[in-house]
Amino acid sequence: MIANLDELSNEQLQEKISELTKKLNIALRTGNGHLCNQLRMALESYNNKYQERLRGNGTSFDDVIDIS
Repeated sequence: MIANLDELSNEQLQEKISELTKKLNIALRTGNGHLCNQLRMALESYNNKYQERLRGNGTSFDDVIDIS
């Protein structure tokens, strides 16, 4: 079960992504397909939240950058 990702800092998200990636690599080497699927789903959730934050939560840059 994944905790509320909104409560994590960007650094904590990065650490968790790194940890899950290491665990996924181990699961892939041991051939544990079910664990691989679970880890991929968790990684996707953490990566999506991290990417969302990098994009600025959908903030438009129209009011920040003037190209006229």
